[in-house]
Amino acid sequence: MSVGEIAGLIAAGALVLLVVLVAFPLLKLGRTLDETTLTIRQAREQTAPILDQASTTVAHVNSNLERVDDIAGNAANVSSNVAALTSVVAATLGSPLIKIAAFSYGVRSATRKRREGVALAEAARRDREARRADRDARRAARRAA
Repeated sequence: MSVGEIAGLIAAGALVLLVVLVAFPLLKLGRTLDETTLTIRQAREQTAPILDQASTTVAHVNSNLERVDDIAGNAANVSSNVAALTSVVAATLGSPLIKIAAFSYGVRSATRKRREGVALAEAARRDREARRADRDARRAARRAA
């Protein structure tokens, strides 16, 4: 055996050792990739029904939102109709009702003042009668003396 052959054997042994050392991480990496592939497959299988349910839910929500939009539109329409009706009623009945209220206030006020006037007149009459009776009594007392 020559020196070249020995060097070739050493190089071949080093190459085998290098292949063996690199093979272990490559095998572990292969297992890791297999596990990752399995996990991704399981996640995809479990995600598909969830996505189907989510799309069904979104479809139901969209249909309900359309109904809510219709209801909101109808409510806005009713609100505008009520506002218009209120303005019509206020224009039609508001002015006469204000006039009636003002007239009734005037009548009540006049009645109250008249009652107070009658009461004052009655008190003045009584006062005059009392003074007259007092004056007559003094005159009668002077005549008797």
